[in-house]
Amino acid sequence: MTIRAIAVNPEHPQEFIEINPETPTPGEYDLRVEVKAASVNPVDTKVHKGAVKNGLQLPRILGWDASGVVLEVGSKVSNFKPGDEVYYAGDITRPGSNSSQQLIDARITGHKPQNLDWAAAAALPLTALTAWEGLFERLNLQNATEDQTLLIVGGAGGVGSLAIPFVKLRSKVKVIATASQQDSAQWCRDRGADQVINYKDMIGELEKLGLKQVDYIFCLNDTDGHWETMAQLIAPQGHICTIVENEHPLSMDQLKLKSAALHFEFMYTRSMFTTPDMARQGEILDTVAELLDAGKLQTTLNETLQGLSVETLKAAHQRVLEGHMRGKVVIVY
Repeated sequence: MTIRAIAVNPEHPQEFIEINPETPTPGEYDLRVEVKAASVNPVDTKVHKGAVKNGLQLPRILGWDASGVVLEVGSKVSNFKPGDEVYYAGDITRPGSNSSQQLIDARITGHKPQNLDWAAAAALPLTALTAWEGLFERLNLQNATEDQTLLIVGGAGGVGSLAIPFVKLRSKVKVIATASQQDSAQWCRDRGADQVINYKDMIGELEKLGLKQVDYIFCLNDTDGHWETMAQLIAPQGHICTIVENEHPLSMDQLKLKSAALHFEFMYTRSMFTTPDMARQGEILDTVAELLDAGKLQTTLNETLQGLSVETLKAAHQRVLEGHMRGKVVIVY
């Protein structure tokens, strides 16, 4: 079977080209997967931007979120077999899912939710892992009490759309999400947000709710732009977790005075450094699949494009770059 992939063109990195890679051979922990669908995330556009800026020697296959069927397993894989349906968020150091076949480490792979089609499943892994790790492994919100508050900055995006229901399922904390448009605000409420405020004036909006500070903040966009506000709003001994890298130095004066903590959540840390707990990501994805199959969660799929091609990939990247996506855009192969 000829493998088709859409890659960044090394001669013109701002453009994509179609290539035909050789069939990859699985390593001892690898699965060789026939990819059925892949979603596009901000990380796709950021890596593409880096390729444009820094140049490439060889075509780079982007794409991380995916769903598909296992074709072959490595010698040390015990929890998957050929024919299994899987979903995963990939490994940023390896060739991506914008390809008809891909190698993926079994330890960071989950069994696909049975009740979801390929597109609906592919919309979830990266954002689910980011939300879960940020909420429960960085902020430890499973230990929060009902009189505490969590502010989610960017509630209607891919991560926020899962962070809200995750918190409602596994924590007692009160959830306040930000959104600037009516339909985005309703999207957050539909997923369980207790309150929705406009991010353009978080301090004023929270004061209307009788709040001058919050115990936890989960920042899902523009760390630089929101930093002063977050530093002002975080309660003494509170916790901030951000998934967005800062481009400028962040003043720590307020956090130092408040003994507040700053956490970074980067979903690729475990696979990038092959951490001892790397298999935790596969476990999280299996837990999320169970919640989906039980009807306790819903997919964040919002738009589906048909066919793996230069045109569909460009269109999906453009949707993400516009910065107003609710949920996720997925390409079905």
